[in-house]
Amino acid sequence: MGTYESQDGREAVSAPAAEQAQAPTRSVASELWDWTKSIAVALVIVILLNMYVFNLSTVKGHSMEPTLREKEWLFVNKFSFLIGHPDRGDVVILKDPDMQSVDRQYLVKRVVATPGDNVEIRGGKLYVNGEAVSEPYTDIKIEDGDRGPIIVEEGRYFVMGDNRHQLASKDSRTFGTVSEKAIQGKAEFILWPPRQMGGL
Repeated sequence: MGTYESQDGREAVSAPAAEQAQAPTRSVASELWDWTKSIAVALVIVILLNMYVFNLSTVKGHSMEPTLREKEWLFVNKFSFLIGHPDRGDVVILKDPDMQSVDRQYLVKRVVATPGDNVEIRGGKLYVNGEAVSEPYTDIKIEDGDRGPIIVEEGRYFVMGDNRHQLASKDSRTFGTVSEKAIQGKAEFILWPPRQMGGL
């Protein structure tokens, strides 16, 4: 970097050095404000993703055994039902229809019948539209007795737990069909523990 000599013979400060010396130093407050804005934007994005795209859910209870075990972590896709509808076989998270308080609990169940379907439980087997349903995800016949036939109303779904032992699952056999609005998302993966990790 070159220097410049003044007319009186003394060495003058180089032009770039002078500019650096005059540049204002960024204040700590300004740095903190930038960090605050970045964190706020990140939080808003996380909240929006949690509300409309995905979230994580922990299994409580035994109503979905043997498919799901207590304390397993599930990846729940919420976006899929914003652009589509639940289908037979989907494992879904829904608000408990029996609870009227603001702090309502959530249930994990399997959709076994969709709007317009005729559902019947007879002789320990599930029938939809007159045909016996193959259910490889269960390990026992339905023990809670015969039900139906029931026609699933428009905009509503019939859900059951995979655990078909007597009184093992609180589902549509107890509280009836559930509205599509009550269904919060589709459980797609088991994330934890690692030995159980995989798709549903």
